[in-house]
Amino acid sequence: MTHKERFLMAINHEEPDRVPIDVWYTPEAEKKLLKYLGEDTEKLSLYAADGGYLPHIMDHDFLITWIGPCTSYYSQDSEEYYDEWGIKWRWVDTKTGNRYTEMVERPLADIKDPDEFRMPDFKNEERYKESKKMIEKYRKEYGVMGGLACTLFELSWYLRGMDKVLEDMVINKDFLHAYLDKLLMWVMDAGSVLVRYGVDVIWIGDDFGAQDRLLISPEMFREFFKPRYLKLFSYLKSINPDLKFAFHTDGYVIPIMKDLIETGVNILNPVQPQSMDPARLKRDFGKELTFWGTIDNQGTMPFGTVEDVINETKLRLKTVAPGGGLILGPSHNVQPQVPVENIMAFYDTVKKFGNYPINL
Repeated sequence: MTHKERFLMAINHEEPDRVPIDVWYTPEAEKKLLKYLGEDTEKLSLYAADGGYLPHIMDHDFLITWIGPCTSYYSQDSEEYYDEWGIKWRWVDTKTGNRYTEMVERPLADIKDPDEFRMPDFKNEERYKESKKMIEKYRKEYGVMGGLACTLFELSWYLRGMDKVLEDMVINKDFLHAYLDKLLMWVMDAGSVLVRYGVDVIWIGDDFGAQDRLLISPEMFREFFKPRYLKLFSYLKSINPDLKFAFHTDGYVIPIMKDLIETGVNILNPVQPQSMDPARLKRDFGKELTFWGTIDNQGTMPFGTVEDVINETKLRLKTVAPGGGLILGPSHNVQPQVPVENIMAFYDTVKKFGNYPINL
């Protein structure tokens, strides 16, 4: 069975030969694993338009080609830089050995009219040259996603500031509706290009969940975001009726799960188990959704033993994998403090116990 066949069967709620795998890494963690494997540590892949290197050697089942606001992460050598949206970023060192870029200037904090700013051009297909090459090269062997990260809610406050956007929801609604309508255009433009190129899934990402609650009320989600996702998905489905949609949101989002399903979401990522019980999600929403992630990246992967990783991976296989609808991996980027032994224990356990029918 090819990686693509395995991936498509799983997201269509069928049982392939084994559970599909996907793991994300920070650059530091990726380099650490490549060194352990004796591979070239310069072949980093995070947010690479061509799908990257590590997924091939670790037997992942799909590739992602990234377009959009988040692709400036890790891409600059200077300590401070501006991205194409006008956001200023600064590198920050952490105690865990990572370097991250943080936003330090938001260009639209004081605008009164959305027409005051010009968006980057996402219709120009020169932007997609690497994506097109990757899709043409790998789409027969791998599932392929078009990743449009930091899509609408996140981009709105990246540009304007979280406090301003939350205020807009209450006291500046007309502005916010017009502002979100304008921001949605980049996703429709970029998504339409990638769908025409032949991706199997469009991946969008807006974090609506904190650790144990929503960041905004369900009513605000339904007023400002649900109608725009419906519009986006309907438009892209008109180009390819077989297209699937993956939605990334960290944290606890159970109060809007049905809303996400009603918009057309097929795949939920990353399913933090310390925020939502994957077995409960499978029971309550498993007929409509595929769950992508589910392995604890807050506790088990960085701080657990090899045995802990094995046991949690087997638990997910037992409780979430039957009937398909699972892509297994840590519930966000593996961090540099995660022991390589834990990473390898995850892969080895899926390969050993993740074959269908699941027998655990």
